[in-house]
Amino acid sequence: MNIEEIIKTGKEVIEIEATAVRGLTESINEQFARAVELIYHSKGRVVLSGMGKSGLVARKIVATLNSTGTAAIFLHPTDALHGDLGMVRQDDVVILISKSGETEEVINLLPMLKRLNVTLIAMSGYENSRLASECDLFLSIAVKEEACPHDLAPTASTTATLVIGDALSVTLLKKRGFTAEDFALLHPGGSLGKRLSLKIREIMAQGDKIPVVKEDCHIKDVIFEITSKRLGATSVVDSNGILSGIITDGDLRRLLEKTLDIKELTARDIMTKDPKVMNPDYLASFALQQMENHKITSLIIIDEVKHPVGIIHLHDLINLGLTQR
Repeated sequence: MNIEEIIKTGKEVIEIEATAVRGLTESINEQFARAVELIYHSKGRVVLSGMGKSGLVARKIVATLNSTGTAAIFLHPTDALHGDLGMVRQDDVVILISKSGETEEVINLLPMLKRLNVTLIAMSGYENSRLASECDLFLSIAVKEEACPHDLAPTASTTATLVIGDALSVTLLKKRGFTAEDFALLHPGGSLGKRLSLKIREIMAQGDKIPVVKEDCHIKDVIFEITSKRLGATSVVDSNGILSGIITDGDLRRLLEKTLDIKELTARDIMTKDPKVMNPDYLASFALQQMENHKITSLIIIDEVKHPVGIIHLHDLINLGLTQR
């Protein structure tokens, strides 16, 4: 194959699969709605099972369901016949995936599952298959053709299966009123979870790590405080420990550009008065937004009487993955 043929083949695969996905709108019917209602009202979990590539897609659907508020597990058909069937409970809804609807390992599960009196949903490309006829509901994943030129490797059909799984997951998400905040609780390590749940007090430098100097502090001591705490700035407080200003390393550089006569200068002389501040109970993502809006790299965190209780640096927030870019 030359370059032109490679590009042509790649585009043909995408077009075949796109056509398959567009054709799935006919699968979103009364059976689909009943499946959503059954899962929504079920007191158990959604159990998905499939062999080979159908099994791999089933695992992806399980992951999507779990992350969007619907408890789900994967059951391998072969392992189920050797003890793992004990995972299935009477209140569960079982979705069996097979393109042909005749996959031996999946069909062998049917009598065992019926003994457990669970609701069975078939996802198959053939409505007249044994799997479809013996399950309570049928969700079609039929495609006109596979992208594989020999019609052997599941390609468009696995894409169709995944899309129907996504349709179930998102419809259930909406029906449950599942919010972005709910998503964050299930994804505490992800960037979205952090943006929606991580508070400033959880990440700010505090205690002895807070750079702080008094208003009458000599400039040499100011420089030492900024350098030793390595946060690019220091808070300035009055005799009562109340925040009165901030000095950044940028302030010092600009000062030296103007004059080298700094022997008599104190923190009061060079500080920026009334700096931007924030409460420790605000979300870290909000702090990041404010820092970007005001083009500052350090933000002092204060308590209700304006005592500095922490400080955060822009780079720390970025390193936590709080940006959406």
